[in-house]
Amino acid sequence: MAATLTDNALAVLRARYLAREGGVVVETPEELFRRVARHVSNVEGRYGTSTEELATIRAAFERMMADLEFLPNSPTLMNAGRPLGQLAACFVVPVEDSTTGVFEAVRWAAEIQKTGGGTGFSFSRLRPAGDLVASTGGTASGPVSLMQVFDVATEAIKQGGTRRGANMGMLRVDHPDILEFIAIKLDPQRMRNFNLSVAITDAFMTAVRNGTTFDLVNPRSGAVSGKLDARKVLDAIANAAWAVGDPGMVFIDRVNELHPTPGLGKIEATNPCGEQPLLPFESCTLGSIDVGKFVTNGMLDWERLRKTIHDAVRFLDNVIDANRYPLPEIEKATKATRKIGLGIMGWADALAAMGRPYDSEEALALADRLASFLEDESLAASRALAEKRGAFPTWAGSRWDEAGQRPLRNATTTTIAPTGTISIIAGSSSGIEPLYALAYRRNVLDGAELTEVNPAFERIAKERGFASPALFEGIAEHGGVRGRSDVPPEVQRAFPTAHEIEVAIHVRMQAVFQRRVHAAVSKTINLPKTATPADVKAAYQLSYELGCKGITVYRDTSREGQVLVTGTKQAVVAAAPSCPECGSLLVVQTSCRLCRHCGWSVCG
Repeated sequence: MAATLTDNALAVLRARYLAREGGVVVETPEELFRRVARHVSNVEGRYGTSTEELATIRAAFERMMADLEFLPNSPTLMNAGRPLGQLAACFVVPVEDSTTGVFEAVRWAAEIQKTGGGTGFSFSRLRPAGDLVASTGGTASGPVSLMQVFDVATEAIKQGGTRRGANMGMLRVDHPDILEFIAIKLDPQRMRNFNLSVAITDAFMTAVRNGTTFDLVNPRSGAVSGKLDARKVLDAIANAAWAVGDPGMVFIDRVNELHPTPGLGKIEATNPCGEQPLLPFESCTLGSIDVGKFVTNGMLDWERLRKTIHDAVRFLDNVIDANRYPLPEIEKATKATRKIGLGIMGWADALAAMGRPYDSEEALALADRLASFLEDESLAASRALAEKRGAFPTWAGSRWDEAGQRPLRNATTTTIAPTGTISIIAGSSSGIEPLYALAYRRNVLDGAELTEVNPAFERIAKERGFASPALFEGIAEHGGVRGRSDVPPEVQRAFPTAHEIEVAIHVRMQAVFQRRVHAAVSKTINLPKTATPADVKAAYQLSYELGCKGITVYRDTSREGQVLVTGTKQAVVAAAPSCPECGSLLVVQTSCRLCRHCGWSVCG
């Protein structure tokens, strides 16, 4: 029997996912899941799947979506079995050091974004501002100036009317224009459709540790063009992130040290939320399992989870073949490595259901076990597919091959994505994030407000007899329950919210998952409003030491125009406008803002 969709889930599906004719919704959620399952399973025929087996596989695909145990990324739900047919969420396109190269990249991004995909770019190949342009005798405008062409193009596209444009812009820390790049979003009018990350090298982090300078390198000539004090540059990054939430950091040497197909070149950029490092022209299809729905009698149901992991890997591998790619270069690069990204959502829900506080050693230990299980079982599923369908075409010489592994169908199998709108559909917490708040206020008809309470907390409050409308109203104003005399201490301990969790725990949770995740982990390191730039810098350094591939920090209320999730209505109005579509409140999540009522989101 299919899971019951929440009111929020139904609102999001009607607004963004269900098929329309003449502007009128003509599809039910059940029909959506059936449409997606049919389209994705249709490719089974090319691998010799029998009619009987195909029916079983199709039913399994439909069931795990209808039960909200697994959902693929938004473009697959929106476009599978419909004319657009583009099913991937994550893309990276190269930006070459020429006028033609820049505007070709703009064109490629436009083709991707109008189908619902998000794009990542590295601007590190572009010569610095003031550098020689031999063909004209003039001087180059530099990457920071040219990036704004991409921003304007994204503003005009709006991703086919269903998803707003999202981009990641990256620049190497040793690029001569790095200081200008770090500061660009201190002006709130610039790069509004971009998240930004500095590509951090091991040499830079070594210089930070030693208190020395590091070289700036002109990408056109390869010559050293200057030196900067590494600690002062890290201070500049931390100060900007403290002020506006950008830039993040991607540890690019670590990404390349671990990426599975080094013979195909180096990775230079990630998708907009940072969880998917990709080679130029690669795309990746993501999907997430709601682990909160696998808790039975206070424990994870590992066997049921194993079956879902295997079905989800097959589903995502099929998507690669079922996809209609926006560019031939993308189809070629994607099918060469067949990367998929299976992750989880509902982690905070699962911990609450098991009585394990997010900020406990028990939760970190369980995270390690779950991440290991996800990796091991997804690899087993990929090996089984490779036996029937063949390994990914660039298997020979891959790190897997050189390590003596059995062939895999997919160069990567795991990613932890932020799961913005699909977590709303699933009725779950986002990705591996802690609960942002235990109660929200959202606008309903006629300007009235409705208080929504976390289901697990509400259930426990009623069972233990301390539930009341006044309690829930008070929680909606402040977000959490720690320090409240009307909530038992053990319940306070079991339900921490994002701003009640120490920064070190946020980073450690990300690092635990990263150790067993092939791509990367999208997670927001939430800091309280009172945090200092030194706290931001400490989070950066801890994430590097613990083996993360990147980090995004967000200090509460720092971004201009942030919409508060909790607080009085008067405070919300004073702080910033609310969701432009439904008027409800927004959550800041991995450098994006998401309405958990209607699904409206914006990155950058």
